[in-house]
Amino acid sequence: MTFDLAFFAVAIPAVLLAGVSKGGFASGAAFAATPILALVIPPGQALGLMLPLLMLMDAATLRPYWKRWDGAASRILILGGIPGVVLGAAVWRLVDADLIRLLIGVIAIGFVAFQVARMTGLLRIAQRPMGPVAGLAAGAAAGFTSFVSHAGGPPAAVYLLMKGIGKTPYQATTVIVFWAINIVKVIPFLFLGIFTADTLLGSLMLAPVALVGARLGVKAHHLLPEGPFFALTYVLLVLTGAKLVFDALV
Repeated sequence: MTFDLAFFAVAIPAVLLAGVSKGGFASGAAFAATPILALVIPPGQALGLMLPLLMLMDAATLRPYWKRWDGAASRILILGGIPGVVLGAAVWRLVDADLIRLLIGVIAIGFVAFQVARMTGLLRIAQRPMGPVAGLAAGAAAGFTSFVSHAGGPPAAVYLLMKGIGKTPYQATTVIVFWAINIVKVIPFLFLGIFTADTLLGSLMLAPVALVGARLGVKAHHLLPEGPFFALTYVLLVLTGAKLVFDALV
């Protein structure tokens, strides 16, 4: 990995964007940093570089949302997330870099399609009670997609939206859930060699950016509308996702 001007020109805004999303907007766009970084470094390195930064953002946002989460929903998503992470680790050994690029690219575009369909009413998520089996399944899907692309948001979002919890409890629940899931991911990341000396050095250099982004996100949660922020994020996700799919196939 080369820490040159091109790397930082891509990495700094990507990490800042992730911090703002994680701190204020239920992690909805934090995943964007991984496909953006995968444009300039191998996808495995992008995952390894981002995990410590995401964990730092988690730690920075725990206090502002402490105990404001939905306890039952948090527990069931975390319990489901653990086997999801294990499955992601098992699949990781079977794929090469191009398949990872393809997977991250498809998830990026699918994520945007899911969010746009939900916002425009094409996909209606009714608020109704969900049993523990549905919650565990959502957690497992969140754990798996979080492991392979740091994109656990959509499965958790479907479960939480169906419960109909408010804006701040929703945000707080995503903070505690992905704080726990990201901790679980550390050991398999180490054993699979996703963490390297280069990725850890890159994480260290970008740590101040992650903290600033998370701090801005907490403030934005109470002050700013989500619309413009997510509109920009979705455009970036579609462009980067399409580029990753193209690179993987060509």
